[in-house]
Amino acid sequence: MKFFKFTSLLVLATIFLSSCTSVRIASDYDREADFSQYKSYAFFKPGIDKAEISDLDKKRILRAIETEMNKKGFQKSENPDLLVSIFTKTNENINIYQNDYRYWGYGWGWNPWYWGSGFNTVNRTSEGTLYIDLIDSQNKELVWQGMGTAALAREVNKKQERINEIVAKIMEKYPPGETR
Repeated sequence: MKFFKFTSLLVLATIFLSSCTSVRIASDYDREADFSQYKSYAFFKPGIDKAEISDLDKKRILRAIETEMNKKGFQKSENPDLLVSIFTKTNENINIYQNDYRYWGYGWGWNPWYWGSGFNTVNRTSEGTLYIDLIDSQNKELVWQGMGTAALAREVNKKQERINEIVAKIMEKYPPGETR
């Protein structure tokens, strides 16, 4: 019986830890846009100001985007080809895991090693969705949008690392059609 309790706790811990590291991503783009023409970028302040997150988190996200854009060969410019904007949403997820071992193998309601009504685990996680929009600066039209959804880090010292991971995963989808 102890083996089953330990195994189920181990499985729950593994699922929880693996769910924290996964980032679900998606992207969409204008099929008529010529992505090879874009070489420079700037942040679109009016769009970024509308994001409903703290200024510190905005700075973290913008730093991560800047790093990824530089890796892709883009230059930050006063006269950019692309404008970068962000949008965010957050949800709080509550997961309840109910484990009730009292009826396993002993007939109804009797178990010599177990007293009580089972154990429940309640887990609260904050999940955030980050949208990164790339807008053609000439015609002011959206040409690419990437979206990433992931569990958020609660510890301040891990926030930048988690944001870097999320942004990197989203930006893997740019430019569209590129094979990896």
